[in-house]
Parts: sequence; C-alpha cells; structure tokens
Amino acid sequence: MYSPDADGLLAEQLLRLTRRLHRSQKRQLESADIAITPAQSRLLRTVAHYDTPPRMADLAARLEVVPRAVTSLVDGLEASGRVRRVPDPASRRVVRIELTDAGRDTLRQLRTARRAAAEDILAPLTAEQREVLGGLLSALVDGSPEHHC
Repeated sequence: MYSPDADGLLAEQLLRLTRRLHRSQKRQLESADIAITPAQSRLLRTVAHYDTPPRMADLAARLEVVPRAVTSLVDGLEASGRVRRVPDPASRRVVRIELTDAGRDTLRQLRTARRAAAEDILAPLTAEQREVLGGLLSALVDGSPEHHC
C-alpha cells in the first residue's frame, strides 16, 4: 500500500539524483576544461532553440527571469566568445543574440557531458528499466492527467 510519506521520499530521491547528475556533468565539463555556469549553459541552449537570433526580451521571457539577468549572462557569454550581440535588421534599437562557432562548440560539449553523466548514473539499469524510467519521467514532465495511474 502506498503511503503519503512515500511521496516525500520520492521527492528526496529525485533531488539527490538531480544533484548527482549535475555533479557528474560538472566533472565532465571540468575534465574537458570548459568553464561555464549552469545559467550560462541554459541561456546557450535557449538561444540555440530559436530559428533566428532572439531579442534579449525574448530570452528573459523564455527563461522567466528579469531582463537584467539576461544582460549579465550575455555579457559573460560574449566575453568568452560564445555569443555576440547583433543589430536587428528591422530596428536598429533592437539587439539580438547570436551563437558563435565557439558557442555551438560549447553546446556540443555540453551535450556530450550530459550524455556521459546520464550514462554514469543509468549504468545500473537494464535497457528495459531505462525505457520504463523514461516513460515515467515523461509523464511527470508533461504533467498530463492521462499519464497518471
């Protein structure tokens, strides 16, 4: 029989697993000599999802942060050569954020580090167990009632 206390335990296990995944990914990045913060990493991934370079306001809205936070992140990524500010062709007052080749390379390295960290954590599971876990996590991420038992 499932008890409400089990939800608390599951939440704690998910948090511990998330921390372990982040630590493993951080070690992978450090061994590849990549210095990037989690927030900068998230901004790079967000910029990459746009078909055309996004405006700072678009990034702030997508990341659910204040525009000043995006400015600070872009400043750091621009200093490291991973993004550049470009003028909007339709309005000179608008600035767009564009990935550079170094930014695309960093994204590739981030994906490699994330995959390696996941492989490390998922190593004890069989392929079938991984598939079941993937389905369960998708149901949680989607949050759709039809995914719940």
